[in-house]
Amino acid sequence: MIIVITKPEFFTSEAEQIESLLRSGRADVIHIRKPGAAESEVEQLIGSLPKEFYSRLVLHDHHQLALRYGLRGIHLNSRNPERLQGFDGTVSVSCHSIAELAERKREKFDYLSLSPIFDSISKVGYKAAFTPEELEDAHTKGIIDSRVMALGGVTFNRVKEVLEMGFGGAMILGDAWK
Repeated sequence: MIIVITKPEFFTSEAEQIESLLRSGRADVIHIRKPGAAESEVEQLIGSLPKEFYSRLVLHDHHQLALRYGLRGIHLNSRNPERLQGFDGTVSVSCHSIAELAERKREKFDYLSLSPIFDSISKVGYKAAFTPEELEDAHTKGIIDSRVMALGGVTFNRVKEVLEMGFGGAMILGDAWK
C-alpha cells in the first residue's frame, strides 16, 4: 500500500494534485495532515475532491469530518489520541521506535507507521533512527509486518525496498510534493 501524506500547509491546486495521485495509482490512500488548520479549511479541501475518493482519505485532525463525509479513516496522534465515537472506518497510529511499535496494542489499529526509516526529505536534519540490522531484527521477530508502514525519507523509488524489508507499505510525504 502506498499512502501519501499531505504537506502541512495548504497550497494552490492541492485538490487537483491529490486527485491526480489517486487517479494515477501512485497513491492508494491520502492522509490529510494539516496541524493547526481550522475545521472549515480541512472541510473545504475534502469538499473540493470528487466523492469517489472519500473512501481513500484519512484525517489526522478534525476526525468528526471523517464521520460526516464517510471517509476511509482517522489517524491518531498527540493532538488527537482518542478514537472517534461511532466511527467504524480504519484507525491508524504513528510509532517512533521499535519498542513503541512492539508495545502498541496492535489489535486496536488497522495499520501503524514507523519512522524515520531513512533521512527525511521534508524535515531538515531529521535522520534515520534505525540501522538496517535493527529493522531486519524487528521483522524477524514479527514486530515489522504487513500492518506496519515505513515513513520518513521514503520515496516512490524506495517502495520496493521497504516492502523487501518486511513493511506492508510506504508512507510518502516529501517526494510526493516536489
